[in-house]
Amino acid sequence: MTPAESAAVSPPASAVARLARRVSGLSGWRRWAAAFAFGALAAAALPPVHALPLLIVSFAGLVWLLDGAPGARRAFVDGWMFFGGFSAAGLYWISNALLVDAGQFAWLIPFAALGLPLALGLFGGIMTLLARKFWVPGPGRACVLAACWTLMEGVRGVVLTGFPWNPVGNVWVAFEPVLQAAAWIGVYGLSAITVWAAAGFATLGDGGRKSAHRWGAALSGTAVLAALAVAGAVRLAGAPPVSGDPDANVPGVVLRIVQPNIAQRDKWLPQRRARNFATHLEMSGVAGDGKATHVIWPETAAPFGVTTDPARRALMRIAVPPGGSLITGAPRFAVAPGRPTRIWNGLVAVNDAGAVAATYDKHHLVPFGEYVPFRDLLPLEKITAGSVDFSAGPGLVTLRLPGLPSFSPLICYEAIFPGRVVAPGERPGFLLNITNDGWFGISAGPHQHFASARLRAVEEGLPLVRAANTGISGVVDSYGRIVAAIGLGTRGVLDSALPKSAAKPPLFARYGNAIPMILAAILFLAGILSCRISRF
Repeated sequence: MTPAESAAVSPPASAVARLARRVSGLSGWRRWAAAFAFGALAAAALPPVHALPLLIVSFAGLVWLLDGAPGARRAFVDGWMFFGGFSAAGLYWISNALLVDAGQFAWLIPFAALGLPLALGLFGGIMTLLARKFWVPGPGRACVLAACWTLMEGVRGVVLTGFPWNPVGNVWVAFEPVLQAAAWIGVYGLSAITVWAAAGFATLGDGGRKSAHRWGAALSGTAVLAALAVAGAVRLAGAPPVSGDPDANVPGVVLRIVQPNIAQRDKWLPQRRARNFATHLEMSGVAGDGKATHVIWPETAAPFGVTTDPARRALMRIAVPPGGSLITGAPRFAVAPGRPTRIWNGLVAVNDAGAVAATYDKHHLVPFGEYVPFRDLLPLEKITAGSVDFSAGPGLVTLRLPGLPSFSPLICYEAIFPGRVVAPGERPGFLLNITNDGWFGISAGPHQHFASARLRAVEEGLPLVRAANTGISGVVDSYGRIVAAIGLGTRGVLDSALPKSAAKPPLFARYGNAIPMILAAILFLAGILSCRISRF
């Protein structure tokens, strides 16, 4: 390098270039550990920590590892370890569920804490294997990585019933202007732009290029994020205030959300069931106390078959407002002579006459939580109470109750599936998510779950109403803004108006996940083209 060329490289860039070479040259267990650590750092950007700058460190590190991957095997392991670390740090709280009945399930903690993350890490390995196949030095490789990451998130959401927990786009729930982009490109599209922006900083470690060119390439994705933030701010500027504007709410509707904060280990104890049921009734008040028009309880709040127990329905009737409903989570049973008992994780609405007004059965069940896949081969019991596996309901529906706009019921983690929360046909007026996050204690899990539910509100242009046993319960408007909430680990009752839905469904609600996949394809082609024409 000539003195003139040396002068063109700033000392900070030279330091980054040296760091990039060190990371690229790692081998053996040090390389595995670095990839795992980079992935774990990326998880710190997720709720509730929101350490967004760590995304730059983690994804730039992944780019540098792939720069030094000479073949398919090493590229696969880099991605496997990276996404394994991301999953281990982001899903550590799953082990809490195994401690509810530690005597029976604690032995599974190593499988939950490391086995599951490493299994999910295989998605990352396939992702980097694909990305490395088209890897060319230059700024375009960040686009290629972002495109492959987006494809991986989409595939992960459908394979083996799907588990789209913690897409990278979820990090933006802490910054509402950028969050608005989910209305156009969905959370997977936000992931694509975020990974592109973070991975682009790896260009600062490229040697032999002018500093201005490196910085221009590094900031290209960030510039797009900034443009999305500006567009989102404009969108929010035209939105009604979060509160104080009666025209922004559905007239005549006041929802009462009950969060009893019952510890999971006490929830199904035979000696506590009557007390737990009474707690819900006491917190609900009498006929809405002249304030609420509808009362909402969390998932499995009623520890009995509401549809087959008229005596307890008569007790529930006390809490139902005149002309309104009490909507609760409750198991539903089918017992017939000569046939196996069937059970569904259901939602039941009871009217002011004590009759069942509507039902819905959860269709997207949690493997090992609500049923055991391959039960004939695996000597395991499901983690939830009872020995009978839950049956899956027929699918998404739109429910209608007197005095309420139509709504799409979502039980537990059914709210985490982008583009799959509304039944085809007539658009509902809001999303209703009942859940029991008490399994996970005071951890990151309930925060991550609530963040995903908020993303669905923005994507669909529909308000979200959420009742959770231990939190987080709340009401979110169609812009993803929290209107009111009850915090995690708190007992409380929330009375809230119901925000109106967006006048027109946003772009994502109309075209779904096809939009982020098209965006991924554009990024991929741009990356390939950029790498080929680059003359840096």
